[in-house]
Amino acid sequence: MREQGSGRIINISSIGAVIYEPFGAWYHATKFAVDGFSDSLRVELRPFGIDVVLVHPAGIVTEWNEIARTSLVERSKDGVYAASAVKAAKAMAGVDNPRLSSGPDVVAKAIVKAATARRPKSRYSTGKGASTVMTTRRVLPDRAFDAIMTRLYID
Repeated sequence: MREQGSGRIINISSIGAVIYEPFGAWYHATKFAVDGFSDSLRVELRPFGIDVVLVHPAGIVTEWNEIARTSLVERSKDGVYAASAVKAAKAMAGVDNPRLSSGPDVVAKAIVKAATARRPKSRYSTGKGASTVMTTRRVLPDRAFDAIMTRLYID
């Protein structure tokens, strides 16, 4: 790409790079890392005509959500987080449906858009609720967002 003076790298991150949830530190850390890597790489590669684009899917109906919530409950069942893990799993299950989450096709469409745009944006958020989540996170102070997450997942 450097030799030809152009190219495009598209990294798939997650809306989880913008928000955070209890019991998801391991997941959110990886998504924050993908975003930080991509942001740095975008600046480094710009002089060579190479774009770096992030795709941030919101809730996508796949088996991932079920695997995550089942694992959370199983691993927490004998510990101090057992009750909160059950509540968190119920909250996760509540959005794991086509009414509140999108199918994988919206991610594919966002990737195509990112790949074919003449001047791509640095980020493409996609899926039901993505714009609401992005706006909510941008306007709410951390303590207010913390309180919402606590109410949904812990208390």
